[in-house]
Amino acid sequence: MTLLYNAADLHIHTTASDGTASPEAVLSYVAEETDLRVIAITDHDTLEGALVARRLAPHYGIDVIIGCEISTAIGHVLALFIEQPIPAGLDLTTTVNLIHEQGGLAFAAHPFGTLVASVGRRHLLGPERIDLDWRIFDGIEIFNASLWNPANNRRAAEKAQALGLTPIGGSDAHDLAMIGYGRTMFAGTSAADLRRALQRGETQVVGKQWGWRGVIGALRERLRRWNSLWPVPVR
Repeated sequence: MTLLYNAADLHIHTTASDGTASPEAVLSYVAEETDLRVIAITDHDTLEGALVARRLAPHYGIDVIIGCEISTAIGHVLALFIEQPIPAGLDLTTTVNLIHEQGGLAFAAHPFGTLVASVGRRHLLGPERIDLDWRIFDGIEIFNASLWNPANNRRAAEKAQALGLTPIGGSDAHDLAMIGYGRTMFAGTSAADLRRALQRGETQVVGKQWGWRGVIGALRERLRRWNSLWPVPVR
């Protein structure tokens, strides 16, 4: 039996997209407030935050995986270990192919989340059905700490198990306090060790959901961004 003794958070956002903390603040928090030493920065449709974090990471003793939460035509895909941006809005198969072409790994993000852009959402919310070949993914995010309904994660875990796909977990943190709420466990200490575990399907997942604290924090950030775009005029 493989000994699993390290954890990674593979779903973290920064101010490069809709997170509340800068890449540097994320690194500082991870180094000082958690036991994580491997993380993935997965901002929406941009690598900017991840590239900054990787450049600064040696100062904090953290391994940073370049990642991205890519918006496809039917839902979000987590790309890990990529180096070049991938356009948003493409069909799912094209997106996954582009991830693989640059040596990256593709995971279905929160695949059965009902209130987020998930690739399985159409199966849950209406009569429309889509033919989805889950085996194009390298794995499935079976625990996403932001999902309020445990059944969403449970269904993802059942899908991964049924198809023999690698399970991953992530916090989907948009503020510092939520980092580490979702974890991918693996044997090793580095991003390279984690990559090997992902490719071999040798991972386990643990975590706890955001709760009201995380939800309120995320809503507060959305209101802040809305107000910055539409400031109240001074009379």
